[in-house]
Amino acid sequence: MSVVFALATPASRSALCVFRVSGEGCLDCLKDICNAPLVKPRVFYNRLLVSQGALVDSVGIVFFEGANSYTGEDSFEIYAHGGLAVMGSVVELLQEQGFNEAGPGEFTKRAFLNNKLSLSEAESVVDVINASNKRALEASTNSLVGGFSAEVFGFSEKIDVLRKHVEGSIDFSDEDYDFIKEGGVLDSLSCLCADFGGFVSKCYVSGESDSKKMVMFVGPPNSGKSSLFNRLLGSDRALVSSSPGTTRDLIESEVFYNNLSFGVVDTAGLRKTTNIIEKSGITLALKKIKEADVVVGVFDDENRARLSEVVSLVGDKLFVAVLNKSDLGDFEDVKGFDFLLSAKTGAGIVEFKDSLSRLLEEKGPGDQKYFARMRHVRLFDRCLNSLESSMLKLKKGEDLDLAAEDLRLARADLDEVVGVKTADSLLGDIFNDFCIGK
Repeated sequence: MSVVFALATPASRSALCVFRVSGEGCLDCLKDICNAPLVKPRVFYNRLLVSQGALVDSVGIVFFEGANSYTGEDSFEIYAHGGLAVMGSVVELLQEQGFNEAGPGEFTKRAFLNNKLSLSEAESVVDVINASNKRALEASTNSLVGGFSAEVFGFSEKIDVLRKHVEGSIDFSDEDYDFIKEGGVLDSLSCLCADFGGFVSKCYVSGESDSKKMVMFVGPPNSGKSSLFNRLLGSDRALVSSSPGTTRDLIESEVFYNNLSFGVVDTAGLRKTTNIIEKSGITLALKKIKEADVVVGVFDDENRARLSEVVSLVGDKLFVAVLNKSDLGDFEDVKGFDFLLSAKTGAGIVEFKDSLSRLLEEKGPGDQKYFARMRHVRLFDRCLNSLESSMLKLKKGEDLDLAAEDLRLARADLDEVVGVKTADSLLGDIFNDFCIGK
Protein backbone atom coordinates (compact mmCIF):
# COMPACT_ATOMS: atom_id res chain seq x y z
CA MET A 1 0.00 0.00 0.00
CA SER A 2 1.14 3.55 -0.69
CA VAL A 3 2.18 6.05 1.97
CA VAL A 4 -0.75 8.25 3.02
CA PHE A 5 -1.08 11.31 5.22
CA ALA A 6 -3.93 13.31 6.69
CA LEU A 7 -4.64 16.23 8.99
CA ALA A 8 -6.18 14.48 12.01
CA THR A 9 -7.45 17.67 13.66
CA PRO A 10 -9.99 20.23 12.34
CA ALA A 11 -8.76 22.50 9.55
CA SER A 12 -9.23 25.68 11.59
CA ARG A 13 -7.00 27.89 13.69
CA SER A 14 -6.15 26.25 17.01
CA ALA A 15 -3.31 25.73 19.48
CA LEU A 16 -2.11 22.55 17.74
CA CYS A 17 -2.65 20.56 14.58
CA VAL A 18 -1.76 16.90 14.16
CA PHE A 19 -0.76 15.13 10.95
CA ARG A 20 -0.65 11.35 10.65
CA VAL A 21 1.48 9.48 8.11
CA SER A 22 1.44 5.72 7.46
CA GLY A 23 2.89 3.31 4.94
CA GLU A 24 5.94 1.21 4.17
CA GLY A 25 9.06 3.36 3.79
CA CYS A 26 7.54 6.52 5.26
CA LEU A 27 10.17 6.68 8.03
CA ASP A 28 12.94 7.15 5.45
CA CYS A 29 11.87 10.74 4.90
CA LEU A 30 12.39 11.80 8.52
CA LYS A 31 16.12 12.35 8.01
CA ASP A 32 15.30 14.82 5.21
CA ILE A 33 12.51 16.83 6.86
CA CYS A 34 13.92 17.06 10.41
CA ASN A 35 16.95 19.06 11.54
CA ALA A 36 18.18 16.17 13.73
CA PRO A 37 17.68 12.39 13.72
CA LEU A 38 14.96 10.55 15.64
CA VAL A 39 16.54 7.60 17.45
CA LYS A 40 13.90 5.58 19.29
CA PRO A 41 10.32 4.75 18.30
CA ARG A 42 7.40 5.77 20.53
CA VAL A 43 9.43 8.70 21.97
CA PHE A 44 8.23 12.28 21.54
CA TYR A 45 10.93 14.49 19.96
CA ASN A 46 11.03 18.26 19.49
CA ARG A 47 12.44 19.02 16.05
CA LEU A 48 12.57 21.75 13.43
CA LEU A 49 10.59 20.78 10.34
CA VAL A 50 12.35 21.88 7.15
CA SER A 51 11.41 21.89 3.48
CA GLN A 52 14.23 22.27 0.97
CA GLY A 53 16.33 24.02 3.59
CA ALA A 54 13.57 26.43 4.65
CA LEU A 55 12.09 26.31 8.18
CA VAL A 56 8.44 25.24 8.29
CA ASP A 57 7.77 25.05 12.05
CA SER A 58 9.06 23.84 15.39
CA VAL A 59 7.15 20.62 15.92
CA GLY A 60 6.82 17.48 17.99
CA ILE A 61 7.32 14.16 16.19
CA VAL A 62 6.84 10.56 17.29
CA PHE A 63 7.33 7.52 15.05
CA PHE A 64 6.18 3.89 15.24
CA GLU A 65 7.65 0.82 13.59
CA GLY A 66 5.61 -1.83 11.79
CA ALA A 67 3.31 -3.94 13.93
CA ASN A 68 3.73 -1.64 16.94
CA SER A 69 1.74 1.16 15.30
CA TYR A 70 -2.00 1.81 15.15
CA THR A 71 -2.13 0.81 11.48
CA GLY A 72 0.25 -2.15 11.75
CA GLU A 73 2.78 -0.49 9.42
CA ASP A 74 5.50 2.16 9.72
CA SER A 75 3.98 5.50 10.69
CA PHE A 76 4.69 8.83 12.35
CA GLU A 77 2.78 11.82 13.68
CA ILE A 78 3.62 15.52 13.49
CA TYR A 79 2.34 17.93 16.16
CA ALA A 80 2.62 21.44 14.76
CA HIS A 81 1.26 24.88 15.67
CA GLY A 82 -2.38 25.19 14.64
CA GLY A 83 -2.08 28.02 12.12
CA LEU A 84 -3.63 27.71 8.66
CA ALA A 85 -0.34 28.72 7.00
CA VAL A 86 1.50 26.05 8.99
CA MET A 87 -1.04 23.40 7.95
CA GLY A 88 -0.68 24.35 4.30
CA SER A 89 3.11 24.22 4.50
CA VAL A 90 3.10 20.77 6.13
CA VAL A 91 0.72 19.47 3.44
CA GLU A 92 3.09 20.76 0.72
CA LEU A 93 6.06 19.19 2.51
CA LEU A 94 4.41 15.75 2.68
CA GLN A 95 3.28 15.96 -0.93
CA GLU A 96 6.87 16.76 -1.93
CA GLN A 97 7.82 13.42 -0.38
CA GLY A 98 5.43 11.69 -2.79
CA PHE A 99 2.84 10.86 -0.13
CA ASN A 100 -0.88 10.69 -0.97
CA GLU A 101 -3.71 12.32 0.96
CA ALA A 102 -5.71 9.71 2.89
CA GLY A 103 -9.44 9.19 2.42
CA PRO A 104 -12.01 8.78 5.22
CA GLY A 105 -11.14 5.98 7.64
CA GLU A 106 -7.95 5.06 5.77
CA PHE A 107 -5.82 4.57 8.90
CA THR A 108 -8.41 2.41 10.69
CA LYS A 109 -9.01 0.44 7.50
CA ARG A 110 -5.30 -0.36 7.36
CA ALA A 111 -5.42 -1.39 11.03
CA PHE A 112 -8.19 -3.85 10.15
CA LEU A 113 -6.43 -5.21 7.07
CA ASN A 114 -3.25 -5.69 9.12
CA ASN A 115 -5.18 -7.59 11.84
CA LYS A 116 -4.75 -4.89 14.47
CA LEU A 117 -8.53 -4.59 14.89
CA SER A 118 -11.50 -6.78 14.12
CA LEU A 119 -14.06 -5.22 11.81
CA SER A 120 -16.54 -4.66 14.64
CA GLU A 121 -13.79 -2.97 16.69
CA ALA A 122 -12.94 -0.76 13.72
CA GLU A 123 -16.61 0.22 13.38
CA SER A 124 -16.75 1.11 17.06
CA VAL A 125 -13.99 3.70 16.54
CA VAL A 126 -16.44 5.98 14.76
CA ASP A 127 -19.07 5.26 17.43
CA VAL A 128 -16.64 6.49 20.10
CA ILE A 129 -16.04 9.66 18.10
CA ASN A 130 -19.77 10.22 17.54
CA ALA A 131 -20.85 9.38 21.12
CA SER A 132 -23.04 12.23 22.37
CA ASN A 133 -23.38 11.20 26.03
CA LYS A 134 -21.54 9.25 28.71
CA ARG A 135 -23.60 6.06 28.41
CA ALA A 136 -23.18 5.99 24.63
CA LEU A 137 -19.44 6.47 25.11
CA GLU A 138 -19.26 3.56 27.58
CA ALA A 139 -21.15 1.24 25.20
CA SER A 140 -18.99 2.13 22.21
CA THR A 141 -15.76 1.93 24.25
CA ASN A 142 -16.68 -1.57 25.44
CA SER A 143 -16.91 -2.58 21.79
CA LEU A 144 -13.69 -0.78 20.88
CA VAL A 145 -11.55 -2.55 23.49
CA GLY A 146 -12.68 -5.94 22.22
CA GLY A 147 -15.48 -7.08 24.54
CA PHE A 148 -18.01 -7.30 21.71
CA SER A 149 -15.61 -9.21 19.43
CA ALA A 150 -14.56 -11.55 22.24
CA GLU A 151 -18.17 -12.59 22.87
CA VAL A 152 -18.78 -13.14 19.14
CA PHE A 153 -15.63 -15.27 18.85
CA GLY A 154 -16.78 -17.24 21.90
CA PHE A 155 -20.09 -18.11 20.23
CA SER A 156 -18.22 -19.07 17.06
CA GLU A 157 -16.10 -21.57 19.01
CA LYS A 158 -19.21 -23.13 20.58
CA ILE A 159 -20.77 -23.54 17.14
CA ASP A 160 -17.57 -25.24 15.93
CA VAL A 161 -17.79 -27.77 18.74
CA LEU A 162 -21.41 -28.60 17.87
CA ARG A 163 -20.54 -28.92 14.17
CA LYS A 164 -17.85 -31.49 14.98
CA HIS A 165 -20.39 -33.71 16.70
CA VAL A 166 -23.04 -33.36 13.97
CA GLU A 167 -20.57 -33.90 11.14
CA GLY A 168 -19.02 -36.80 13.08
CA SER A 169 -22.46 -38.40 13.22
CA ILE A 170 -22.69 -38.05 9.42
CA ASP A 171 -19.16 -39.25 8.61
CA PHE A 172 -19.26 -42.21 11.01
CA SER A 173 -22.91 -43.21 10.75
CA ASP A 174 -21.93 -46.90 10.70
CA GLU A 175 -20.15 -46.68 14.03
CA ASP A 176 -21.90 -47.84 17.19
CA TYR A 177 -21.68 -44.40 18.74
CA ASP A 178 -24.29 -41.64 18.87
CA PHE A 179 -22.27 -38.45 18.49
CA ILE A 180 -25.29 -36.22 18.96
CA LYS A 181 -26.68 -37.90 22.07
CA GLU A 182 -23.33 -38.63 23.73
CA GLY A 183 -22.10 -35.13 22.96
CA GLY A 184 -25.19 -33.51 24.48
CA VAL A 185 -25.65 -31.56 21.25
CA LEU A 186 -29.35 -30.75 21.68
CA ASP A 187 -28.95 -29.41 25.22
CA SER A 188 -25.85 -27.44 24.26
CA LEU A 189 -27.54 -26.00 21.19
CA SER A 190 -30.59 -24.97 23.22
CA CYS A 191 -28.35 -23.22 25.78
CA LEU A 192 -26.39 -21.58 22.96
CA CYS A 193 -29.57 -20.12 21.44
CA ALA A 194 -30.62 -18.74 24.84
CA ASP A 195 -27.16 -17.30 25.58
CA PHE A 196 -26.90 -15.77 22.13
CA GLY A 197 -30.30 -14.10 22.53
CA GLY A 198 -29.12 -12.67 25.84
CA PHE A 199 -25.99 -11.30 24.21
CA VAL A 200 -28.01 -9.58 21.47
CA SER A 201 -30.22 -7.95 24.13
CA LYS A 202 -27.06 -6.36 25.60
CA CYS A 203 -26.46 -4.50 22.34
CA TYR A 204 -27.72 -0.99 21.69
CA VAL A 205 -28.68 -0.64 18.03
CA SER A 206 -27.11 2.60 16.90
CA GLY A 207 -28.00 2.45 13.20
CA GLU A 208 -25.41 2.86 10.49
CA SER A 209 -24.30 6.10 12.15
CA ASP A 210 -25.66 7.26 15.46
CA SER A 211 -26.90 10.81 14.90
CA LYS A 212 -26.53 13.55 17.45
CA LYS A 213 -29.67 14.40 19.40
CA MET A 214 -31.31 17.66 18.35
CA VAL A 215 -33.29 20.28 20.28
CA MET A 216 -35.37 22.68 18.23
CA PHE A 217 -36.77 26.07 19.36
CA VAL A 218 -40.14 27.11 17.96
CA GLY A 219 -42.72 29.73 18.88
CA PRO A 220 -44.18 33.11 17.96
CA PRO A 221 -41.93 35.94 16.78
CA ASN A 222 -40.17 38.06 19.41
CA SER A 223 -40.83 35.56 22.20
CA GLY A 224 -37.11 35.18 22.92
CA LYS A 225 -36.19 32.03 20.99
CA SER A 226 -32.93 33.47 19.71
CA SER A 227 -32.06 34.92 23.12
CA LEU A 228 -32.60 31.52 24.76
CA PHE A 229 -30.62 29.88 21.95
CA ASN A 230 -27.72 32.27 22.61
CA ARG A 231 -27.99 31.77 26.37
CA LEU A 232 -27.57 28.00 25.94
CA LEU A 233 -24.54 28.49 23.70
CA GLY A 234 -23.02 31.22 25.84
CA SER A 235 -22.48 33.41 22.77
CA ASP A 236 -24.39 35.63 20.33
CA ARG A 237 -24.76 32.96 17.66
CA ALA A 238 -28.25 34.12 16.59
CA LEU A 239 -29.19 37.73 15.79
CA VAL A 240 -31.47 39.18 18.47
CA SER A 241 -33.81 42.09 17.73
CA SER A 242 -37.07 43.51 19.04
CA SER A 243 -38.40 43.50 15.48
CA PRO A 244 -40.54 40.41 14.70
CA GLY A 245 -39.29 38.16 11.93
CA THR A 246 -35.55 38.71 12.49
CA THR A 247 -34.69 35.01 12.25
CA ARG A 248 -35.58 33.87 8.74
CA ASP A 249 -33.54 30.71 8.39
CA LEU A 250 -32.48 27.78 10.57
CA ILE A 251 -29.48 28.50 12.78
CA GLU A 252 -27.81 25.41 14.22
CA SER A 253 -25.03 24.94 16.74
CA GLU A 254 -23.84 22.45 19.37
CA VAL A 255 -24.06 22.41 23.16
CA PHE A 256 -22.02 20.26 25.56
CA TYR A 257 -23.58 19.99 29.01
CA ASN A 258 -23.54 17.36 31.80
CA ASN A 259 -21.42 14.93 29.72
CA LEU A 260 -23.97 15.24 26.90
CA SER A 261 -23.49 16.73 23.46
CA PHE A 262 -26.56 17.81 21.48
CA GLY A 263 -27.49 20.11 18.63
CA VAL A 264 -29.73 23.14 19.09
CA VAL A 265 -31.65 24.80 16.25
CA ASP A 266 -33.17 28.29 16.23
CA THR A 267 -36.05 28.84 13.80
CA ALA A 268 -38.16 31.57 12.28
CA GLY A 269 -41.06 32.82 14.41
CA LEU A 270 -44.35 31.12 13.58
CA ARG A 271 -46.82 33.64 12.18
CA LYS A 272 -48.71 34.51 9.01
CA THR A 273 -46.59 36.70 6.76
CA THR A 274 -46.45 37.96 3.18
CA ASN A 275 -42.64 38.21 3.20
CA ILE A 276 -41.45 35.45 0.86
CA ILE A 277 -38.11 34.89 2.62
CA GLU A 278 -39.63 34.78 6.10
CA LYS A 279 -42.43 32.53 4.87
CA SER A 280 -39.84 30.09 3.47
CA GLY A 281 -38.08 30.08 6.83
CA ILE A 282 -41.33 29.21 8.63
CA THR A 283 -42.05 26.38 6.15
CA LEU A 284 -38.55 25.01 6.67
CA ALA A 285 -39.00 25.15 10.45
CA LEU A 286 -42.22 23.13 10.28
CA LYS A 287 -40.51 20.47 8.16
CA LYS A 288 -37.51 20.31 10.51
CA ILE A 289 -39.75 19.54 13.49
CA LYS A 290 -40.02 15.94 12.23
CA GLU A 291 -36.26 15.47 12.70
CA ALA A 292 -36.04 16.94 16.23
CA ASP A 293 -35.74 14.79 19.36
CA VAL A 294 -37.09 17.52 21.62
CA VAL A 295 -39.10 20.59 20.55
CA VAL A 296 -38.96 23.60 22.87
CA GLY A 297 -41.82 26.07 22.51
CA VAL A 298 -40.79 29.57 23.64
CA PHE A 299 -43.47 32.14 24.55
CA ASP A 300 -43.77 35.38 26.49
CA ASP A 301 -46.71 36.88 28.38
CA GLU A 302 -48.06 38.62 25.27
CA ASN A 303 -48.34 35.48 23.12
CA ARG A 304 -48.86 32.72 25.69
CA ALA A 305 -52.36 32.17 24.27
CA ARG A 306 -50.75 30.60 21.17
CA LEU A 307 -49.44 27.63 23.19
CA SER A 308 -52.18 25.22 22.06
CA GLU A 309 -51.69 26.29 18.43
CA VAL A 310 -47.97 25.47 18.54
CA VAL A 311 -48.60 22.19 20.39
CA SER A 312 -50.87 21.09 17.54
CA LEU A 313 -48.12 21.87 14.99
CA VAL A 314 -45.55 19.83 16.93
CA GLY A 315 -47.72 16.69 16.92
CA ASP A 316 -46.40 13.69 18.83
CA LYS A 317 -42.87 15.03 19.29
CA LEU A 318 -41.51 15.42 22.83
CA PHE A 319 -42.49 19.00 23.69
CA VAL A 320 -41.27 21.38 26.41
CA ALA A 321 -43.20 24.65 26.94
CA VAL A 322 -41.17 27.64 28.15
CA LEU A 323 -42.59 30.96 29.36
CA ASN A 324 -39.81 33.50 28.83
CA LYS A 325 -39.09 37.05 30.08
CA SER A 326 -39.74 36.41 33.76
CA ASP A 327 -37.64 39.52 34.42
CA LEU A 328 -40.48 41.74 33.14
CA GLY A 329 -42.83 41.08 36.06
CA ASP A 330 -44.47 38.61 38.42
CA PHE A 331 -46.06 35.59 36.78
CA GLU A 332 -48.59 33.99 39.08
CA ASP A 333 -50.27 31.88 36.39
CA VAL A 334 -47.90 29.57 34.53
CA LYS A 335 -50.44 26.83 33.86
CA GLY A 336 -49.54 24.74 30.81
CA PHE A 337 -45.85 25.71 30.89
CA ASP A 338 -42.98 23.51 32.05
CA PHE A 339 -40.54 26.33 32.79
CA LEU A 340 -40.63 30.01 33.72
CA LEU A 341 -37.29 31.64 32.94
CA SER A 342 -35.49 34.69 31.63
CA ALA A 343 -33.13 34.33 28.69
CA LYS A 344 -31.97 37.89 29.45
CA THR A 345 -30.93 37.44 33.09
CA GLY A 346 -30.38 33.67 33.14
CA ALA A 347 -32.99 32.98 35.79
CA GLY A 348 -34.21 29.37 35.53
CA ILE A 349 -31.71 28.47 32.79
CA VAL A 350 -29.78 25.89 34.84
CA GLU A 351 -32.96 23.98 35.70
CA PHE A 352 -34.02 24.14 32.05
CA LYS A 353 -30.68 22.76 30.82
CA ASP A 354 -30.70 20.00 33.44
CA SER A 355 -34.15 18.91 32.30
CA LEU A 356 -33.10 18.93 28.62
CA SER A 357 -30.06 16.76 29.32
CA ARG A 358 -32.19 14.23 31.23
CA LEU A 359 -34.72 14.04 28.39
CA LEU A 360 -32.01 13.47 25.81
CA GLU A 361 -30.10 10.92 27.89
CA GLU A 362 -33.24 8.78 28.12
CA LYS A 363 -33.07 8.38 24.35
CA GLY A 364 -29.59 6.81 24.48
CA PRO A 365 -28.53 3.30 25.48
CA GLY A 366 -29.85 2.18 28.84
CA ASP A 367 -28.31 -0.92 30.40
CA GLN A 368 -27.01 -2.17 27.05
CA LYS A 369 -23.31 -3.01 27.17
CA TYR A 370 -22.31 -2.71 23.51
CA PHE A 371 -23.08 -0.69 20.41
CA ALA A 372 -24.34 -2.73 17.46
CA ARG A 373 -25.05 -1.54 13.95
CA MET A 374 -27.94 -2.57 11.74
CA ARG A 375 -25.43 -4.68 9.79
CA HIS A 376 -24.73 -6.66 12.96
CA VAL A 377 -28.42 -7.02 13.80
CA ARG A 378 -29.23 -8.50 10.38
CA LEU A 379 -26.39 -11.01 10.75
CA PHE A 380 -27.40 -11.87 14.32
CA ASP A 381 -30.98 -12.53 13.20
CA ARG A 382 -29.77 -14.83 10.43
CA CYS A 383 -27.41 -16.61 12.80
CA LEU A 384 -30.13 -17.23 15.40
CA ASN A 385 -32.55 -18.47 12.71
CA SER A 386 -29.92 -20.91 11.47
CA LEU A 387 -29.23 -22.18 15.00
CA GLU A 388 -32.93 -22.71 15.69
CA SER A 389 -33.40 -24.41 12.30
CA SER A 390 -30.53 -26.78 13.05
CA MET A 391 -31.97 -27.62 16.48
CA LEU A 392 -35.37 -28.41 14.96
CA LYS A 393 -33.83 -30.84 12.45
CA LEU A 394 -31.75 -32.55 15.13
CA LYS A 395 -34.79 -33.04 17.36
CA LYS A 396 -36.52 -34.84 14.50
CA GLY A 397 -33.43 -36.98 14.00
CA GLU A 398 -33.40 -36.38 10.25
CA ASP A 399 -31.73 -34.17 7.64
CA LEU A 400 -28.41 -34.22 9.50
CA ASP A 401 -26.63 -32.84 6.44
CA LEU A 402 -28.95 -29.83 6.45
CA ALA A 403 -28.56 -29.40 10.22
CA ALA A 404 -24.79 -29.27 9.78
CA GLU A 405 -25.23 -26.75 6.95
CA ASP A 406 -27.35 -24.54 9.24
CA LEU A 407 -24.54 -24.54 11.80
CA ARG A 408 -22.02 -23.65 9.08
CA LEU A 409 -24.19 -20.73 7.97
CA ALA A 410 -24.57 -19.52 11.57
CA ARG A 411 -20.79 -19.53 11.97
CA ALA A 412 -20.35 -17.71 8.65
CA ASP A 413 -22.66 -14.93 9.80
CA LEU A 414 -20.62 -14.40 12.96
CA ASP A 415 -17.44 -14.39 10.86
CA GLU A 416 -18.90 -11.56 8.82
CA VAL A 417 -19.66 -9.54 11.97
CA VAL A 418 -16.00 -9.44 13.03
CA GLY A 419 -14.62 -9.33 9.49
CA VAL A 420 -13.13 -12.82 9.08
CA LYS A 421 -14.75 -12.73 5.65
CA THR A 422 -15.76 -9.39 4.21
CA ALA A 423 -16.59 -8.03 0.77
CA ASP A 424 -14.51 -5.08 -0.46
CA SER A 425 -17.72 -3.17 -1.21
CA LEU A 426 -18.79 -3.50 2.43
CA LEU A 427 -15.44 -2.16 3.62
CA GLY A 428 -15.92 0.87 1.39
CA ASP A 429 -19.36 1.53 2.86
CA ILE A 430 -18.11 1.17 6.44
CA PHE A 431 -14.99 3.32 6.27
CA ASN A 432 -16.57 6.09 4.21
CA ASP A 433 -18.47 7.01 7.40
CA PHE A 434 -15.19 7.88 9.13
CA CYS A 435 -13.62 11.32 9.37
CA ILE A 436 -10.40 12.16 7.53
CA GLY A 437 -7.33 11.32 9.62
CA LYS A 438 -8.92 8.33 11.38
